[in-house]
Amino acid sequence: MSLLPGLTSVGLLERLSVGVRSDVFNLYAARAARGFGDGFAAIILPAYLLEIGFNPFQIGIVATAALLGSAATTLAIGFLAPRYDVRTLLLVCAALMVVTGIAIPSAQHLVFIAAIAFIGTMNPTTGDIGIHIPLEQASLAQDASDKDRTHIFARYSLIGALSIAAGALAAGAPDWLVSWGIGKIPALQAMFYVYATLGLVGALFYSRLSHAKPRPAAPQATALGPSRRTVYKLAALFSLDSFAGGFTVQSLLALWLFERFDLSLATASAFFFWSNLLSAFSYPVAARLGKRFGLVNTMVFTHIPSSICLILAAFSPNLTVVLVLLLVRSALSQMDVPTRTSYVMAVVTPAERTTVFRNPAKLAAFSIKDGALLASADVCGDADDLFFDPKRERVYVSCGEGFLDVLDAKADSAYRQVARIATVPGARTSLFVPELDRLLLAVRAEAEQPASIWVFRPTP
Repeated sequence: MSLLPGLTSVGLLERLSVGVRSDVFNLYAARAARGFGDGFAAIILPAYLLEIGFNPFQIGIVATAALLGSAATTLAIGFLAPRYDVRTLLLVCAALMVVTGIAIPSAQHLVFIAAIAFIGTMNPTTGDIGIHIPLEQASLAQDASDKDRTHIFARYSLIGALSIAAGALAAGAPDWLVSWGIGKIPALQAMFYVYATLGLVGALFYSRLSHAKPRPAAPQATALGPSRRTVYKLAALFSLDSFAGGFTVQSLLALWLFERFDLSLATASAFFFWSNLLSAFSYPVAARLGKRFGLVNTMVFTHIPSSICLILAAFSPNLTVVLVLLLVRSALSQMDVPTRTSYVMAVVTPAERTTVFRNPAKLAAFSIKDGALLASADVCGDADDLFFDPKRERVYVSCGEGFLDVLDAKADSAYRQVARIATVPGARTSLFVPELDRLLLAVRAEAEQPASIWVFRPTP
């Protein structure tokens, strides 16, 4: 057993460096380009497939392949990201976007188009899914201070939502091209080439990012304890909700409007522009409602009318009524997203919160009364154990990344990080004993070094 020096504070660099600010700008620009492409692609894809002779069932197969592919490639990125430069992986994603835009108008057979949809980046939904998302978020989180990071992610989400809405508006461009004498299919194919060009634009901005050295992935531990049953129940409930939502992704909704009401691309693009805009601005409204009426009430009493609007739209024979109902649904259907995230964080124990909220890793403090987020702070990755030192009003977090974080938990500090102490990768299990005034950290055996217990003595 080795006795190590006490926990001492270190200086913190609060401001972003010029290089980091440049990276943030480039990621914003790449997100805008990609969002614009996603916005029109989700509408153009079913319209194009109808024109080349696909029936609704075949289009559903393509949409399913695209969603399954997004899940599979995102999972794969989770394994690759710790081993490779994120900038390189983002360039690969941009290249995949270019290939997708070129390949879809070049294929005619269902099998080939479904395969392209599975491997490629084009999604039938405009939400934040796909292989770019975890990589862009990891890049944004790197080296940003707590204060900056909150604003950075807020702007990132807003830019994504607004660019998707603008892209939806651009989906009416093929009708304009047709009015100039261009055939309907060539006009639709031109939009896929625009999508590929936006991939090149994204690659240009990704190429200007700083290089980040890959870090070995720390072994993952299952940190869920007392809240395991609750988290699994919530995961099952949210999975059911996502399954139902899969029937009304934007591409399939556009297909239904095309087939039932013979809706033009220009009208569809205007409708989905306002639909995406309402969804984007529903997030801050949901936060206010959650604070005023509670998280569960906000989830339930926005989701129920949203579902009722969808049911009524399915049976309504009048296009105007249908579009109004769908717009009301767009304003309500996404309000459960931020509130359910906050609710999950409210019902798990403090030591388990890093398991539920790991990307980026954060320490979050929530109100017991209504689950509202009171404060948050960045912590080291692969966090497992968390302890409160009442004598010094500090929080100790041990992480498998090989660090021990110390945060000031005084009322006026908002969980300010005061120290990050290097330990050993994989050393995530710790125990703070207030009676002994000691923090114990378990360090596993490595090569010639036997397993040991490191003992830290907190200092005033």
